[in-house]
Amino acid sequence: MVTKDIQYIGVDDKTLDLFEGQYIVPNGVSYNSYVILDEKVAVMDTVDHRKTEEYLANLEKALAGRQPDYLVVSHLEPDHASSIGAFVEKYPNTRLVGNAKTFQMLPQYFPVDLSDAMTVADGDTLSLGRHELTFVMAPMVHWPEVMVCYDSCDKVLFSADAFGKFGALDTEEAWDCEARRYYFNIVGKYGAQTTALLKKAAGLDIEIICPLHGPVLKGEAIAHALELYTIWGSYGVESEGVFIAYASLHGNTAIAAKKLAELLRAKGCKVEIADLAREDMAESLENAFRYGKVVLAASSYNAGLMPFMEDFLHHLKAKNYQKRTVALIENGSWAPSAIRVMKELLCHMKEISLVEPTLTIRGAVKPEDEAALAALADTLAG
Repeated sequence: MVTKDIQYIGVDDKTLDLFEGQYIVPNGVSYNSYVILDEKVAVMDTVDHRKTEEYLANLEKALAGRQPDYLVVSHLEPDHASSIGAFVEKYPNTRLVGNAKTFQMLPQYFPVDLSDAMTVADGDTLSLGRHELTFVMAPMVHWPEVMVCYDSCDKVLFSADAFGKFGALDTEEAWDCEARRYYFNIVGKYGAQTTALLKKAAGLDIEIICPLHGPVLKGEAIAHALELYTIWGSYGVESEGVFIAYASLHGNTAIAAKKLAELLRAKGCKVEIADLAREDMAESLENAFRYGKVVLAASSYNAGLMPFMEDFLHHLKAKNYQKRTVALIENGSWAPSAIRVMKELLCHMKEISLVEPTLTIRGAVKPEDEAALAALADTLAG
């Protein structure tokens, strides 16, 4: 129960191994849907087809014999919309509500009759009785048809993918980490669009946020989420500290990265370190956005760059990485090439400040390399 008139009818999925076919979800994920019970009944989105049967059972129980008048489709991505076909088959008299982009794209997934569909635009309203829904377009947060919906009666924002997180609802964990990993990997490219949505939301009196993944947010949790989204959407620095990401061929680059981490911690710096070959790429990307200073340490490979580091940099570019200070370390026994390639990839990103001098290690970490690492630690801690 979200409010007296709004019920949660979503489901948890703990059988999914990869969200969007690429992001590990060790604690599963929730597919959220809600029903507003007023003079008219509105259902807010559906769920992934993996959980259609359970979802429809939840809906039927909540309806208690009533029929839904409207199905609001805020986002067409299959993890939210792939039960629409089954929904319409069970409730054929329900009127679909979406925007022009929604109904342009919907036939790509379902052969649904749209002759009676209600097309809404930014600022349009729908009265259910006591509850009046106002639709706010949020294109590219993170698909072009995305819209959010505000219920002025209960002061609820149905926020689509915004303010979502990985993890099933019965998982006890802090919101920040999995919300951050979710945001930067799913929405992170579209910071300008996220910021535009936040500006629209600032004019609304919001007491509850109902996202399509993760817990319903109330009270202080809303203020905290808005604060973080303001930082994330503007590509600001959330945490003071240094993130070290390394890709090591034979272990020597790893030794250098770990030595630098020790030196920084001895200076009181908060440090996160990740072996890109073995740790979750999505979490490493999250940390690269979280901290303002990043160290990239990589072995040279085939006259280029260790593939795990090259892949990581391509991921950062795809997510619009920017406004960071980056230090570079390379290792190469006879023709070091990693820094050259890393610089080539970083030059395509906005407002990246490279720390000079860069550091080249040849083979094992020697006393002169340790001195150079100490100097780099001084620079980063300053």
